[in-house]
Amino acid sequence: MKCSVAPDSAAAKDRQAEIRQTLSILHKWGIHTLGQFAALDREELRARLGPEAVRLWDRANGKTTRLLKLIQPPESFAESFEFEHEIEMAEPLLFTLRRFLQQLSVRLNAIYLVVKDLTLQINFANKQSYERVFRIPQPTNDVDLLFRMLQTHLENFKSEHPIVAVALDAQPVKPATQQFRLFETALRDPNQLSETLARLTGLLGADCVGTPVLEETHRPDAFRMEPFAWNVSMRFAADTGASTEEKKDGPGVALRRFRSALPAAVLLDANKPAHLRSTQINGKVADQRGPYLASGNWWDEKSWKRAEWDLELQSGTVCRCQECADGWQLEGVYD
Repeated sequence: MKCSVAPDSAAAKDRQAEIRQTLSILHKWGIHTLGQFAALDREELRARLGPEAVRLWDRANGKTTRLLKLIQPPESFAESFEFEHEIEMAEPLLFTLRRFLQQLSVRLNAIYLVVKDLTLQINFANKQSYERVFRIPQPTNDVDLLFRMLQTHLENFKSEHPIVAVALDAQPVKPATQQFRLFETALRDPNQLSETLARLTGLLGADCVGTPVLEETHRPDAFRMEPFAWNVSMRFAADTGASTEEKKDGPGVALRRFRSALPAAVLLDANKPAHLRSTQINGKVADQRGPYLASGNWWDEKSWKRAEWDLELQSGTVCRCQECADGWQLEGVYD
């Protein structure tokens, strides 16, 4: 007769020591089987060996109820395949991936789930692997749509070593339902937009496709490209609270900038612009404001500095010029 308790705490260790002591006494009595132990008198055991022996007696006679804790492991939606021969063409790989998507779609449809992310893993003959995660803009189980996404990516995929295995893992999610307000809208086909962006990225590169975002710097035209993300809620901008009259009386001058800035020649008088000449605007300076000095990134190779002037010509034209290391440039005209 054996009994054990998992020693996961100090109390469990003490109980285990007590059980071992009880079993040692029972063995000295000649009790070696559960049948012999169950035949003993319960109250006599309590009086001689204590409550721990009674608990063991109840368990041996089936008088205790132990609840079964059901643990359901998370279901995995993954497919993998090892090729018998190394492949160097895309057709066998695409054929296998389409079969994977068909099987995953059937399994997910049976439990009313859709694909949110796809993880593609390719193993090569040199023991290296390639992994790519595909974010589905609008979760779906459409096999053709998901396959086009993989095919678009693999059209520009190149490898120096043959492929020996491939795996596809799907992350499921419940279908999303959303009711829009009066002035809200959504993309007609988010997945088609994502496919178009993927094709453009393959043709132009990741640095040339996305959404331009201004950087936190005073450097003019400083921006970076971030991956495009559609905001489902296209709401009207909130009013600032200014009245109509206040808006009418506010400044309405805007700078119409030239892309890129035009070369200019500026004649100085007492270190102030006196005459401007460029391919677009020429004239004598009637008034000026400046210089407005700005600089940044002095700590690395992207350092820059410039001096801006707002010039009013005798013709009434108001423009902005800048003086930098390359000379003078006409940046724009105020409308």
